[in-house]
Amino acid sequence: MELQKMNGHGREDGFDGLDTLAEQEEFLPQKSGAKKEIQFTDFEGKTSFGMSVFNLSNAIMGSGILGLAFAMSNTGIILFIILLVFIAVLSAYSIHLLLKSAGVVGIRAYEQLGNRAFGPPGKMLAATVITIHNIGAMSSYLFIIKSELPLVIQSFLKNEASNEEWFLNGNILIIIVSIFIILPLAIMKQLGYLGYTSGFSLSCMVFFLISVIYKKFNTQCPLEDLYHNISDVDHGHGHSAVNVTEDMCEAKMFTVNSQTAYTIPILAFAFVCHPEVLPIYTELRDATKKRMQGVANISILAMFVMYLLTAIFGYLTFYGGVESELLHTYSRVGSNDVLILCVRLAVLVAVTLTVPVVLFPIRRAMLQILFPDKPFHWARHIAIAFCLIFVVNLLVIFVPSIRDIFGIIGATSAPSLIFILPSIFYIRIVPEEHEPLLSRPKIQAACFATLGFIFMVMSLSFIITDWVSGESRSGGGH
Repeated sequence: MELQKMNGHGREDGFDGLDTLAEQEEFLPQKSGAKKEIQFTDFEGKTSFGMSVFNLSNAIMGSGILGLAFAMSNTGIILFIILLVFIAVLSAYSIHLLLKSAGVVGIRAYEQLGNRAFGPPGKMLAATVITIHNIGAMSSYLFIIKSELPLVIQSFLKNEASNEEWFLNGNILIIIVSIFIILPLAIMKQLGYLGYTSGFSLSCMVFFLISVIYKKFNTQCPLEDLYHNISDVDHGHGHSAVNVTEDMCEAKMFTVNSQTAYTIPILAFAFVCHPEVLPIYTELRDATKKRMQGVANISILAMFVMYLLTAIFGYLTFYGGVESELLHTYSRVGSNDVLILCVRLAVLVAVTLTVPVVLFPIRRAMLQILFPDKPFHWARHIAIAFCLIFVVNLLVIFVPSIRDIFGIIGATSAPSLIFILPSIFYIRIVPEEHEPLLSRPKIQAACFATLGFIFMVMSLSFIITDWVSGESRSGGGH
């Protein structure tokens, strides 16, 4: 297929003119002289710039924020900051490639970009990767609800209730939360409506950040009982009890150990928001590529600041004693701490309100595969949301080793969504008369895709080596 025929513009227009026209018209028609039409949506974009920032920021913000202090303890402050900047910049560049491709062909759906680049196999590949990754993300959020909500309820009851009570059963609680909170939000017609809940969710995480900063100045180091417990459960990572306590309250600027290898996956997963970018772009009011890139840049910058502050103050509170999930470390210090109880509650609210935002791209992917030419229908819309929530609940309840499964899913889907797919779509979609194959932008995109393959191979190698050696994985995911 001739790529230059897709957009119906001649060579004399030039790529800059093509790009400008894309921004002015919102979409480019597929054929020359064709009437402008809205593709893949039955409503005009109505979501404000601010609400779009809230939604995308909420999509970026994941459970991985709880593991960033642990990641810093295994890299040192300087190396962590370098890696964090590196991943944030690459994520913004990746979104730039997506938006550029969408502007050229007038399509703002990830799956349709795959279809335009590689036909039905490309469409199926994009939809499958998005579905797998987001189901993994939804499951990780529900796992937090399953583990943390019973502890919060027990704290409110002042430990008077027996652990056998039904309202302290995490499996029952996630079903209740899914039915009464997540499902009603997930069946909303437009993602833009979730801007208010996304804003509230982000407010909860800001409270979490403020609490982490506050606890830094109200927690004394060393905490001997905490460090003794940490050294006892250290699974053969080369630390003895002496080494654990000697320099436990000393901040490391640069360090490398057996857990450092997991830092890049933790950070990469923490910035994955790419399945949500094009749906949010579709619903953005007065949508242009430049305007949507602004939404993405502000969202990434805001999350970069939150991630950095959470990691630094969490790390400087516990230093080498920080655990893979920060809240657990605080619990060891004081299980009856009212502030930490409030923080747990805020994190629970935040992850609960994020689940519907993550569900939207999965439903969109399924609609593209199963009902590509069907108009919007409420019964289909609600049924897919219900089935997805039902499947995720089953995963969280019945699969005990789900974190290992997430390891494989994350090591393959995250680099695919951030590095590989946006790059190869860009190379295939942008016509060669506007950007030859050996032009600088396409060479950069090819290098970007290669980096994604290297990242994928490295992540899978680390995880498989960890399994073979019998070591338990540590660290969080998006």
